Amino acid sequence: MAENRIPREAQSRAQNERPKAWTPPELLPEPEREAGYAYRWVRVSTLNAADPRNISTKLREGWEPVKIEEQPQMKIFLDPKSQFPGNVEVGGLMLCKAPEEMVKQRNEYYSTQSRSQTEAVDNSFMRQSDARMPLFSDKKSTTTRGFGKGS
Repeated sequence: MAENRIPREAQSRAQNERPKAWTPPELLPEPEREAGYAYRWVRVSTLNAADPRNISTKLREGWEPVKIEEQPQMKIFLDPKSQFPGNVEVGGLMLCKAPEEMVKQRNEYYSTQSRSQTEAVDNSFMRQSDARMPLFSDKKSTTTRGFGKGS
């Protein structure tokens, strides 16, 4: 009976795998990551109308455009009518990078802003609460473990 067994190395699970399903392509190519930098696609135009306010804001925040020499694999995606020749721009979006530490500080700043605004709204709302009909009532339930009847 042991002679009829197939060695484990000869067995393959490939026949049991599901066939790969088609998925739509990504809208934007993924850049090759450089250590210590975060990448982001920044809008430079919408419906062929330039958006200088948005790009100006992002540049002042510390985002810097990525040159095509830094991401040579993206040459095939370039727009020939680009407003920013020499930079990676695809469909009105320009690839930018910034130091990860700066991005972390920016995210913390906006997180603090959001948290303080939420607290202000909650405090303003709770100020209208009346003891006779509270806006929120803390509902607490407890569970006790009994021994049943006759214990």
